[in-house]
Amino acid sequence: MPEGHTLHRLARLHTKRYGRRPVSVSSPQGRFSAAVVDGRVLRRAEAFGKHLFHVYGPDAIVHVHLGLYGTFTEQPLPTTLPVGQVRMRMVGETHWTDLRGPTRCEVLNVAEQRELLSRLGPDPLRRNADPSVAYARITRSKLPVAALLMEQKVLAGVGNVYRAELLFRHGVNPMLPGRDLGDVLWKDMWADLVDLMRAGVRKGRIDTVRDEHLPRVTGRAPRVDRHGGEVYVYRRTDLPCLVCGTPVRKTELAARNLYWCPTCQA
Repeated sequence: MPEGHTLHRLARLHTKRYGRRPVSVSSPQGRFSAAVVDGRVLRRAEAFGKHLFHVYGPDAIVHVHLGLYGTFTEQPLPTTLPVGQVRMRMVGETHWTDLRGPTRCEVLNVAEQRELLSRLGPDPLRRNADPSVAYARITRSKLPVAALLMEQKVLAGVGNVYRAELLFRHGVNPMLPGRDLGDVLWKDMWADLVDLMRAGVRKGRIDTVRDEHLPRVTGRAPRVDRHGGEVYVYRRTDLPCLVCGTPVRKTELAARNLYWCPTCQA
């Protein structure tokens, strides 16, 4: 499932390509009420956590949640528009965009959008995000901090990669109860998370390895993985930790794979 930085990149891209201009919107698949927004001016696109919003007006906001299988296809015009299972198609002056396989694609009004957002925790990529809200929710729980960081009602936009890498970078045992996470440590983790996710928006991939542990410094081979980016523990099961050499461990927590170093995160 795409993490928050991907949705923020999409919001920037769609605002650039379609913003402040009329957009032709259709649903070749017939499973989305495209006629409500077809031909209207897209005011802006914005993201909150893993949710993308195309704002056409207070009465018409297209809400997209990609889920595990949703993808956007972006192409310049002119071209022959493809056929297939397309949930939403946008055609502008210079580009077209197809959305396939999302978990959600629906039209909301402002009140409905606010209700949805009220169920989410702060998004580190939003400038008005309040880290104390997430901390309060974390420290009220006995659950492992690794599980809480994946709860969108606690923290919006963080997925499996950022979760694993953030805990490693701060030497936090994934099974530490949320109520035992210190305030100073959380403030450091939040600041680091903001920096990492902003870098993800700029680069379009997740890089979490500090300069001194990069391949060009250590002489190791660069990471080869469809997710891209240099990471410490994510999907590095049984490989040596880049810091201490201990084999990276993997287990399942809340139906998701969890990666950590048993030495650096003792």
